This record gives sequence, structure tokens and C-alpha cells, in this order.
Amino acid sequence: MKLTIVIPCYNERGTIRAIVEAVRSSPVNNQEIIVVDDCSTDGTIEILKAEIEPLVTRIIYHPINCGKGAALRTGFAAATGDAVIVQDADLEYDPQEYPKLLKPIIDGKADVVFGSRFMGADAHRVVYFWHMVGNRFLTLLSNMMTNINLTDMETCYKVFRREVLQKIKIEENRFGFEPEITAKVARLEGCRVFEVGISYYGRTYAEGKKIGWRDGFRAIYAILKYNLSG
Repeated sequence: MKLTIVIPCYNERGTIRAIVEAVRSSPVNNQEIIVVDDCSTDGTIEILKAEIEPLVTRIIYHPINCGKGAALRTGFAAATGDAVIVQDADLEYDPQEYPKLLKPIIDGKADVVFGSRFMGADAHRVVYFWHMVGNRFLTLLSNMMTNINLTDMETCYKVFRREVLQKIKIEENRFGFEPEITAKVARLEGCRVFEVGISYYGRTYAEGKKIGWRDGFRAIYAILKYNLSG
């Protein structure tokens, strides 16, 4: 199975080289790595051009900053793999866990797999309490609207059969992508969704974490919009 890894990237000069190397070292041999730079301004673009371009399949440069959802929309459109996974450009999620995320798809049991930070699987860095509360609240609200029983809707690690993504139009440009894609996956007839537990190495705002309270309100809006729009 060919796996496309889509890496949305914005101002990640401190971690982009390390995450690309981690992806390349993951236990998946047939890889397509697509980096989408969302108009970085901190020197990331220079690193991508000088160091990363020879290491990956393709780098796409957005001329203006549009947001994570927009970067993923671009990356998904360019993907050619049998399965597609989202990999953030920070070091919060471990590419060594790709095999466990892919297994339900390879076994023919799943069409979409969510990697849950809350299933008690592996090591977790202890960071922000209120982020955890917010994530659980958004997951609960999403579950109430979709009627699927996820434990971590906001997780970065989502794996899709490529044909599933081809049936979905992504509209959100920022972090509203997570509830939007969840709502649209839940609505697909016959789409089988699995969860597997993953490790998580959350970073602090001082280390570059970008999501904030405004994104939480946008997530609530997106949950309501994409579940009530029919």
C-alpha cells in the first residue's frame, strides 16, 4: 500500500527537518511525502528549498497564508497514494506509529482511522489542562451531532483511503478542518471509521503551539454548520 503523508507547514523552521527525517524513517516503505508551506515568514521556506526538497516527493508553496485546512486541501488534491495521512510539521505526533494507524485499512476493516490521544495507549507529555477539557468538549459536541463515538475528534492523525477524500469537498481554511472532515466522513454512506490509541508529545506556546481559543469557537461553529447543513 502506498501512503501519502501530507505535511502542512507554517513557521516551523525549528522542526521541519526533524519531522521530515522522522517520516522518512517510519516503518512504511512505499511513501509519498508532500509538504505544503503556507507562506512561512520565519525562514522555513529557505530551509525547505535548501535542505528538504531533495528529501521529499513534492513541496507546494502557498503565495499567501491561508491556514491549515487550506494547506491540507492543496496536499490532498496532489496525493496519489492508496491511503493519505495528515502529519503536522511539529514533533507532537510520532511517525513510528503509522503501521498501527494503517492496520485497520490494510486489513480491510476501515476506510478512515483516527489516532486518539485519549485511549490510554502510549506516552503522553503532560501540558495544558484546559486544552484537554476543550478537546473533550468539542469531541462530545461533535459526537452528539454525528452520532459516532470518537474519543478524539481534534487529533492531527487521521488516515483516509484516498477515494474517501475524493468524495469530500473541504471548505474550512483553518483549524475548523477537523470538525468539518469528521462531519463529512460520518455522513458518507458505508464509511467505516476506526480509532487507535497513539502517543502524544504536546508542545507549549513558547515552543510554537499555534491553536488558540478563537479556533475553539470556530470549531463549535464548524460542528454546527457541517452537521446541520444537510
